[in-house]
Amino acid sequence: MKTIPQFLAEIRRGDYLSLARVLTLAENELAGSAELLQALEMDPNIPVIGITGPPGAGKSTLVSSMISIWSSQQKKVAVLAVDPTSPFNLGSLLGDRVRMSAHFNDPNVYIRSIATRGSVGGLSGKVIEMTDVLRAANFDYIIIETVGVGQSEIEIAGLADLTIVVLVPEAGDEIQHIKSGLMEIGDAFIVNKADREGAGSFASKLRKMLHQRISTVPVFETIADKQQGTKEVLEWLEGAGIQKNGKKVYLYTEKAYKLIQNKRMKDVSRADLQQRIADSCDAPGFNIYQFIDQY
Repeated sequence: MKTIPQFLAEIRRGDYLSLARVLTLAENELAGSAELLQALEMDPNIPVIGITGPPGAGKSTLVSSMISIWSSQQKKVAVLAVDPTSPFNLGSLLGDRVRMSAHFNDPNVYIRSIATRGSVGGLSGKVIEMTDVLRAANFDYIIIETVGVGQSEIEIAGLADLTIVVLVPEAGDEIQHIKSGLMEIGDAFIVNKADREGAGSFASKLRKMLHQRISTVPVFETIADKQQGTKEVLEWLEGAGIQKNGKKVYLYTEKAYKLIQNKRMKDVSRADLQQRIADSCDAPGFNIYQFIDQY
């Protein structure tokens, strides 16, 4: 077994096998994971880009389009695809890597899926630690693609340097709901599948709503499966987008809060909780509050 310094030296050199092992250590809290995390030398200048939005918006297709362009420019990209977790077996429901299969053998691209493990905001607590591991490796960009989010599920804003919200023209009927949930967190909005009817008017409506924000928030129209519009998104990221955006203290606070929260909940196993409830819930007079107090 390699030592922690050896592992860290190898991931800095771009060894994906060592990177996979280090990410597994962090994700599963295996022996040595705490020591490893404390030894990380993270590059704060590697941008972490969050891609979020409702299911079916084409987030994975957009990410695939983005990394195709970056890879052709010899940029190294890491992707954490956060998959939904089944409430019944706590396993991953979707494999977003399937949609990015064209990049499996690309030496400039590293893709890893991780289950949400029941996290309400669409992000597993382990995503923070795994992102920091990637920031200690030799990448130019890190993308975190989350499951579809709702009104209160905005954890990605507390992790990513920049958050991109992906929508589709059909979301126009729910624009007030979108306003109450995602409008505040997006640094940029993308209307994907822009060849569909109503895409232009929806994008125009979005721009009018975002005009109320203090800072200018761009709205892009893309057809990701045809790689149309993606180049403009990347130009924004490489230009005005990736800068010190005043979120440093906020991001560190959110990360620290989430890590402390996870540490305090460490001895609570969802699988164990589910089993104990299964053993108790059919008993006469079962009371969830009494159960929690005893648990």
